[in-house]
Amino acid sequence: MTTRNLAVPGRALAIGAHPDDVEFGCGATLAKWAAAGTEIFHLVLTDGSKGTWQADQDPTELVARRQVEQRAAARALGGGEVVFLGWPDGELESGLRQRFQVAGWIRRLRPDVVLGHDPWKRYRLHPDHRNAGFLTTDAIVAARDPLFFPELDAPPHRPSELLLWEADEVDHLEEVAATFDAKIAALLAHESQFHTTMRITDGGAASEEHAAFVERMRARLLDFGAPEGLGPCEGFKRLDRL
Repeated sequence: MTTRNLAVPGRALAIGAHPDDVEFGCGATLAKWAAAGTEIFHLVLTDGSKGTWQADQDPTELVARRQVEQRAAARALGGGEVVFLGWPDGELESGLRQRFQVAGWIRRLRPDVVLGHDPWKRYRLHPDHRNAGFLTTDAIVAARDPLFFPELDAPPHRPSELLLWEADEVDHLEEVAATFDAKIAALLAHESQFHTTMRITDGGAASEEHAAFVERMRARLLDFGAPEGLGPCEGFKRLDRL
């Protein structure tokens, strides 16, 4: 059975491998909740330093640019604190040190809902997305149980819901017709990713490539909603027994 539209949470934490992953995966949902009063937090695990096809790009400059873009994207979705863990792009591991960090943020921020990559997606190529997903699920277990990482200076916390984007088996939908434009605005804040991720090479908002990107995003969200007779939706695998 497919469920729809969680009750508006007090706090939500979205965990992405790279700058822009959260916006692709759940941006419209975060915007919807932010407009309803949810306190939103973004946790970005890598530094985004390899997110370019330009071999002569200075990685330090790219990291700084992508942080500026990520904060602008968060504002476009209605605000929210952004935390960067800064692990090297393409080298994220699902290890104990990384799990300690993510669990620590879950304990400190105490979200009602956590959102992240589905690590069980079939045929996934990018290791950062896969490892970010496992870090999210594994850190929830560590954050909720008191004997994990007792050195953390925060009490255990158990979120109520986990929503995984990029799932092969979607069983939860968030209706987002009213916040589709906010999702697009947040994605377009990531100008460094126009060429590599969005297939936009000709610049301005009136360009054909820009319009094609918007329509691809709209079609993706309509594909989630159409089987249920709904408009644009973001789709997730929902886990609610955490």
